[in-house]
Amino acid sequence: MKSNKKEKLGVLIPGMGAVASTFICGVIACNKGLAKPIGSMSQMGSIRLGKRTEDRSPIIKDFAPLADLDNLAFGGWDIADENVYEISIRSEVLDKNLLNDLKSDLESINVYKAVFDEKFVRRLSGNWIKNGKNKMDLAEQVMDDIKHFNKTTGATSNVMIWCGSTEVYMEPSDVHSSLSKFEEGLKNNHPDISPSMIYAYAAIKLGIPYANGAPNLSADITALEELANQTKTPLAGKDFKTGQTLMKTILAPGLKARQLGISGWFSTNILGNRDGEVLDDPDAFKTKEESKLSVLDTILEPERNPDLYNDLYHKVRINYYPPRGDDKEGWDNIDIFGWLEYPMQIKVDFLCRDSILAAPIVLDLVLFLDLAKRSDMSGIQEWLSFYFKSPMCSPDLEPEHDLFVQLAKLKNTLRHIMGEDLITHLGLDYYKS
Repeated sequence: MKSNKKEKLGVLIPGMGAVASTFICGVIACNKGLAKPIGSMSQMGSIRLGKRTEDRSPIIKDFAPLADLDNLAFGGWDIADENVYEISIRSEVLDKNLLNDLKSDLESINVYKAVFDEKFVRRLSGNWIKNGKNKMDLAEQVMDDIKHFNKTTGATSNVMIWCGSTEVYMEPSDVHSSLSKFEEGLKNNHPDISPSMIYAYAAIKLGIPYANGAPNLSADITALEELANQTKTPLAGKDFKTGQTLMKTILAPGLKARQLGISGWFSTNILGNRDGEVLDDPDAFKTKEESKLSVLDTILEPERNPDLYNDLYHKVRINYYPPRGDDKEGWDNIDIFGWLEYPMQIKVDFLCRDSILAAPIVLDLVLFLDLAKRSDMSGIQEWLSFYFKSPMCSPDLEPEHDLFVQLAKLKNTLRHIMGEDLITHLGLDYYKS
């Protein structure tokens, strides 16, 4: 495997808003010794190697040859002509004193004109937008931006992470069914090809790993999976697992493990950032709703546990509430039942910060996707399901949503990459006389 510790890794972000700017600020602050990368598995998580008696549990960044944080370069696209300092001030996520300490670094990061179509994100508008004769031309412009970015920053490799707003709900159609049809659709401005797909195509065409942080259809179509196999490009997605769904993937496996029944799970959210404004559009909300609803069915498997979960009523609501800004509140009411079907309740009120939870996910995905590329791992990277609400997987498989199974899969994949024994937790050999 080629090491990338000292080479410049270019991080390319369509959608330079609150999540992207919080991620960039955090990395720069860590590099200056002003903060710690809390929430990042790659930077703060340990990994057990070998038997428990060997006492080998290095930090992941010291175990796997991940890129160093001070060798990351940042670039991206947005619909407003702002630098990252201006974006950070507008987003109102981070303290202004910290932003002023980082000001010169942030002001040096400008954004390229975006590929944008209001048909797909109806609650936003902007004037820093590319024009082209067709969608293929727009994709080629994105590829030109990437080459310009690499030339100016000295980046020798890249990862692209979609941090843009949720696009309207769409199901795969014929234009998505093969690479040849998709490329023809780009040339003919097919209406079912979204901006996120154009970015994904540009990245994958250049062999750049791509991850989708939103729930909309993007690289998870047959055409782009075909292209990824041709260009040996890793893919991951979709929809960053941050607030309420993170709690579901922690709680639901525990309830299932104890064979406790669930009769209802009502979830509601209020948030006031740009994501909340976009999700106020019913078609964009449907995209998010599909992502959030799928989690419980897959974890609880009601068809295999009908007495416990067959009649589960699951409802999800998202409400745009401007005063809350980036401070999202996720409230859950869970009606459960136990021995002799006696009812009980669990209530969760998670007052979280959306971008603060998402930023370390972006960091880990950048570093792990770069590692996958250097390890000759192409196509869907199911081992990164840990970070997503709607994990990509092979079409003949159900996605794995159990957070603890996902974590075991992630760490075993790292052990596999590095030639270490996989860990099953069987442990019988400790008790042999």
